[in-house]
Amino acid sequence: MTQNAFTIYVKDIDYYIEIYLDPFNQRIRVDDYRGNIKLMLARVEEIVKQQQAEKLIIKGRSEDFITFIEAGLQPETVVDRYFLGSDAYFFSKFYSSERKRNDTWLTEDAILQRIYQSKSSIDKTILPNDYELRKADEKNAAGLSDLYQQIFQIYPTPLYDPEYVKKTMRDGTVYYVFLYQGKIVSAASAEINSFYKNAELTDCATLSEHRKYGLMKMILQELEKDLRNNGIFCAYSIARALSLGMNAALFQLGYSYRGRFMNNCYIYDKLENMNMWVKNLANC
Repeated sequence: MTQNAFTIYVKDIDYYIEIYLDPFNQRIRVDDYRGNIKLMLARVEEIVKQQQAEKLIIKGRSEDFITFIEAGLQPETVVDRYFLGSDAYFFSKFYSSERKRNDTWLTEDAILQRIYQSKSSIDKTILPNDYELRKADEKNAAGLSDLYQQIFQIYPTPLYDPEYVKKTMRDGTVYYVFLYQGKIVSAASAEINSFYKNAELTDCATLSEHRKYGLMKMILQELEKDLRNNGIFCAYSIARALSLGMNAALFQLGYSYRGRFMNNCYIYDKLENMNMWVKNLANC
């Protein structure tokens, strides 16, 4: 089984499925589907067994909610207005007891409680003149890869490879970065779904010595402006549930918590739970 993730399209007279195979994270994600859901799920189960996946995720439509519940899947998160204005429910199913086991859930609940009890306003920070905020291009690919290597021991996508970063840019992903003395010290991206008009704000990283200025909040706000200018108003972000700073930043920027993925992906240094945050940019 290869480590690189890729998308396959399964077509049958009764259904159509768009499936993201992610062997590195030992999971499969159904990004889109049409047709007979029961037959579609049976085919997906076959692929799960073939790939020896431990977790299945399906982006389900609200009208299919009960069908997925009856099929033994459980809703983990929701993204408001994901499908051209209709909500998407992220269902999951686990295929190993170990993948279903978790010891940090209560700790992560406490982090959320602490965030919601804190103030939601954004502190105004004076940024030194040495910092420059800009939209990244392919010339910045090596600098972005270097940043992610410094911060993450493990990452769910191969951002350590500058060629992969360039490919994501060509596929429509938008990156904004902060430069300090010519070096990238903070970055984030918007992975845009141009068909359903939504975007995931992701790949958020800031070197520890530069975190006191709130660089990430400024980058995310710049990405939001870019999305709004392109008619995309559904924005969501998936943050490490154990990260107080990242979850607090999203809360302060007006994002709303919409659930938690259990043992979702390998990131930072282990398999981790991830929180879903959602924002309607039309209300900005």
